[in-house]
Amino acid sequence: MSVINFLARIGAATRGQLTAMGFAFRLFVRLWVSSVQALKRFDLVRDQVHFLGNHSLSIITVSGLFVGFVLGLQGYYTLQRYGSSEALGLLVALSLVRELGPVVTALLFAGRAGTALTAEIGLMRAGEQLVAMEIMAVDPIQRILAPRFIGGVIAMPLLAAVFSAVGIVGGWLVGVVMIGIDPGSFWSQMQGGVDVWADIGNGVIKSVVFGIAVTFMAVLQGYSASPTPEGVSRATTRMVVVASLMVLGLDFLLTALMFSI
Repeated sequence: MSVINFLARIGAATRGQLTAMGFAFRLFVRLWVSSVQALKRFDLVRDQVHFLGNHSLSIITVSGLFVGFVLGLQGYYTLQRYGSSEALGLLVALSLVRELGPVVTALLFAGRAGTALTAEIGLMRAGEQLVAMEIMAVDPIQRILAPRFIGGVIAMPLLAAVFSAVGIVGGWLVGVVMIGIDPGSFWSQMQGGVDVWADIGNGVIKSVVFGIAVTFMAVLQGYSASPTPEGVSRATTRMVVVASLMVLGLDFLLTALMFSI
């Protein structure tokens, strides 16, 4: 392969990536603009919150409970070395509301709700339903994409709150019921050490940002999927990979900004 062909391939790949980035940016702006109109028909958004949130509640609840179990066990054996086992409640609460709650919920949300969104929109693209809406002068972004986008952004913080709450209950079951830590110390350490704005507020901000990132990636991949079964399958797989990496990268950036690292 000559140098000219090699440079031509690099240029074509770069141009393709820039085109994809431009398409994603324009879609992101149009989604926010269309969301204003979508909120006027809140029944559409409500249905998507139910579809994305309520149907993901079981996996979020079970996962949060077992994460709380593990945090309770690992935290107890770690704190016991330093004679601070009474601070188990604080350790469990901070771990959940700051990091594990938003991050794990976003990853589970991407795997369950995000794939469902991508597949649904991709099948609409493959079945030419989106093209038919455009022919009938109906904007598919405003009618199909925007309600799903807003529904995902609303559902994500609620699911993260449920995950953290159930995880704290799981840590309490292991630490207090199973191991025998004083319940008063468990809850008082948590109440005294967890700040509403610095800890819970930052967790809420993270969950909102993750909800925007994951839901937008699901909508983008579905809307830009090739109108074939293989194209929908590849879009769904690509959505999970890209959204998971975005969540982990955004978590590092937000943590660095919030806690001044």
